[in-house]
Amino acid sequence: MKNYLQRGFTAVFAISIAATLGACDTWFGTVDKDPLPGKRISVLTHQRQLIPDPELAKVEILLPAPSPNANWPQPGGFANHAMHHIEVSDNPERVWDIDAGVGSDDEEKFVSSPIVADGKVFVMDAETNVSAFNAENGSQLWTRELTPDEEDDGHISGGIAYEQGRVFATTGFAQVVALDAESGKVIWRKSIGGPMRAAPTVRAGRVFVVTVDNRLFALSAADGSTLWSHRGIAELASILGGGSPAVDGGVVVVPFSSGELVALKVENGRVLWNHSLSAARRTDVVSTLSHIRGRPVIDRGLVFAMSHGGLLVSIDLRSGRRLWDKVIGGLESPWVAGDYLFLLTNDAELVALSRKNGGAHWVTPLPRYEDEEDKEDPIIWTGPILVSDRLIIAGSNSEALAVSPYDGAILGKVEMPDGVTVPPVVSDRSIYFLSDDAELIAYR
Repeated sequence: MKNYLQRGFTAVFAISIAATLGACDTWFGTVDKDPLPGKRISVLTHQRQLIPDPELAKVEILLPAPSPNANWPQPGGFANHAMHHIEVSDNPERVWDIDAGVGSDDEEKFVSSPIVADGKVFVMDAETNVSAFNAENGSQLWTRELTPDEEDDGHISGGIAYEQGRVFATTGFAQVVALDAESGKVIWRKSIGGPMRAAPTVRAGRVFVVTVDNRLFALSAADGSTLWSHRGIAELASILGGGSPAVDGGVVVVPFSSGELVALKVENGRVLWNHSLSAARRTDVVSTLSHIRGRPVIDRGLVFAMSHGGLLVSIDLRSGRRLWDKVIGGLESPWVAGDYLFLLTNDAELVALSRKNGGAHWVTPLPRYEDEEDKEDPIIWTGPILVSDRLIIAGSNSEALAVSPYDGAILGKVEMPDGVTVPPVVSDRSIYFLSDDAELIAYR
């Protein structure tokens, strides 16, 4: 491993940022809660511009105080995917890193983040191996290969979730597997007739999984038996990866690759409402895919979801009434905190929106290419997460950025050992990154 990786956050940032952001002495930088003068607008002239609302740009953003979270048991944090404002240390430093298995390549990709529970970090690698690591020091506790004996290639990674001492894994081999979190022993294995490329969501003894052909299965966490199922609209083309369902208040909200967003009762699968997140036709073929790959968020009775096809919506959880929508598309999950939404768009912009009406407070354009001059090597950005007055995002260019949630100013960056294409997670004041070469890195 390169020598600079042996330093903590502070040292790395001091070297990598001093020339460009000289006012900062750590990668977390210095927060200025007063908005900068003028308006932040997209400079990506070849794309539709997202422009801040003139009135909202003048409004000071006020966030709830950060609070610690002991666990991150699902890829979206909790089952409702609403994590708000999380507390970490003021100047996190790298405390350990470990090889977590097989990394991503052109054929096999990570599509799901690590999870953290009961002092352990769990990772599914690109070849469907699940491993557990000690959260304190990174030592490996166990690893379990989930590839069936009759399969030896063609991996499509799924993901993992935790509840009540068990790790539940979805796989591209059309199987859901329950593992003992202490030993990695297989407790049960269920074949459901369709491969999965999104992590499950677990809540109150039910495991919710979505297959690539847009079928939702509700399974018993105890033995894997099918409780009920729902068939969505089939879609011939989609994007790698998928959004995990969101569960709260007795309702499961399911995102499908067709752009369909469906709410069902968790007890019996009865449909409460559904919406299409397909927006107006755009000029390129890829952007017409309405796939909802980001996880929907259920927060204080509202549902927030965004499709790749270009529509962001706010929906009343109980009635299904659409409160507002915006022509904004993206592949990542929105982050909700206080009266605000933070999200990454298809046009490589990080934005802060009003939770009440979707208006933009600020818009920060991000680098689109590693080689900006020749427009080569597009950068994939992932996140954001909100920790201690910082939005953290990471990119396939091997960088993680800290951005002010108050005005969108980039405060600092730190080098990763490789590209990062799954969002970081936070638990017990620690931030965990999983890089594309399967390096699991902890900052505390």
